[in-house]
Amino acid sequence: MSGNVTPPKLKCIALVGLGEAGGLLAQGLSQTGVNVAAYDIKIHDPVHSEALRERAKACGATLHEQLADAVSGADLVISAVTATSATQAATDAAAHMKAGQFFLDLNSVSPATKHADRDAIEVVGACYVESAVMAPVPPYGLRVPMLLGGPHAAALSESLNALGFKTRAVATDIGVASAIKMCRSVMIKGLEALTVECMTAARRYGAEDAVLASLNETFPGMGWTENLPHYLISRVAEHGRRRAAEMREVMETLQDVDVTPLMAQATAQSQDALIDAMEAAGLSYDTAREFVWQDLIDQLKKA
Repeated sequence: MSGNVTPPKLKCIALVGLGEAGGLLAQGLSQTGVNVAAYDIKIHDPVHSEALRERAKACGATLHEQLADAVSGADLVISAVTATSATQAATDAAAHMKAGQFFLDLNSVSPATKHADRDAIEVVGACYVESAVMAPVPPYGLRVPMLLGGPHAAALSESLNALGFKTRAVATDIGVASAIKMCRSVMIKGLEALTVECMTAARRYGAEDAVLASLNETFPGMGWTENLPHYLISRVAEHGRRRAAEMREVMETLQDVDVTPLMAQATAQSQDALIDAMEAAGLSYDTAREFVWQDLIDQLKKA
């Protein structure tokens, strides 16, 4: 059901932000035959521009050096930037958009930030839709579960799903989909932070096997004695800085409804702290190697 809004025909889609998520979406879209344009602010950075061009080529996207060239002719503009850049991206894109175009905001930000993004887009008559991405984009690609919100959400969901997306419109009001994501993050990113702290101490006391066995007995089926600790700690090691920024958006989300964000604040600090420790030790996440949480903890201790 798309209500009174006609599902848009998506022949040209622009990606603002060609990082990990944006690149995977661009690749999936180009494989459907859609014309994919892209813009990333790093195109103006000599250190990153060449790698960005190579990524765009591999994704089948046309990379533009100016935002206006990427978004002006698109039926849909997808914003996949960082949480701290979301509103600026919406404002900058709106300057080159017009009535009838759609803007899909994928960024993990608070409902209040989504409202600000919406206002920037709707002032020019374009259609704003918020998205809450409910799982890591890899390995799902286009099939990553997304919750959409806003008066145009159902119409856009229909068009996106026809291209292979897995979206579901959950509300006509902006902010509900993001609230679902933000509240969930208290648990998910909090569990990551707890695992880092728990297993770091357990490893240094030589008690990790007993701790993991106990967790596995208390929460059977989660994989505590298998891959779960590796996965949870790897998420922080690889994306901790970005996830800390997202948790500050979670803090804002909670404060807006008079909930004191004690755990969200601690989680943001914990996510940042692991990256701080890695940087101080000269360590970085190696995507080419299998991640082993014990190795990281041992390397940090030596440093």
